[in-house]
Amino acid sequence: MQSLDSGSPGTIWHVNILMNKFAVVMVTAAGLGSFAVVPSASAQTTSQAPLREVRGQTIISNEFPKADLTVGKDFHYVGGHRVTLYGNADAEQHILVKLGNDGVVERFYWLQFEHFVPTNTYTYDYHLSGTTDIGGLSFVYDVKSWPNYAKNNAEDPGSDGEAITRLLADHNLAFPKRAARVRMFHLPTQDHRTELMIIYGEALPEGSQIPVREGGVVLDKEAPAAARAFLESARRDLTIRMK
Repeated sequence: MQSLDSGSPGTIWHVNILMNKFAVVMVTAAGLGSFAVVPSASAQTTSQAPLREVRGQTIISNEFPKADLTVGKDFHYVGGHRVTLYGNADAEQHILVKLGNDGVVERFYWLQFEHFVPTNTYTYDYHLSGTTDIGGLSFVYDVKSWPNYAKNNAEDPGSDGEAITRLLADHNLAFPKRAARVRMFHLPTQDHRTELMIIYGEALPEGSQIPVREGGVVLDKEAPAAARAFLESARRDLTIRMK
């Protein structure tokens, strides 16, 4: 769950995003209760600016953050695009995968460079207990599992998950069903209006003892040893070199 602070004078508004960003949100103002908001806009692919350069398995970022991000040799780069999320944020998405059978991804890295647009005053504010460092970049993270990760991403039209699912589908690929993922966030600017999100995921084999259920299982709490193992897998095949 993500929390945004609109910065309104006199009242702090927290926007809690459920599932994927800007999907169904709950807006709460101090002392005013809460109500549901369902934005009508959808994520749209845009070509307003060039994508970051990609060389093999390395994404070269010259700002926010200034770093080269390289994924291990078992992965190949599928593609990238820019999308606008409900008119609130612009996101640049890239995905690298290790293929399984029948076009289903076995393991993947989903990298997303995102920032809020000038027409709002939202900020990124994650309340995640896990922290890690990769190549000098600090991240907060969580680890979860699902019985149908592919469905979970695709069922919210207009979300970043639906957008990355479309990108895979353009290349005749799909996310796995039973899967676990590590989601990491780095905030490169002091105003917290820009983020780097990295999601590492892998398919769970038949007979896996990793718990799964609808809505997702927070492995950090229910299976901490497994959560640490998935985090180490994510760290092992990702190299970040600061500039």
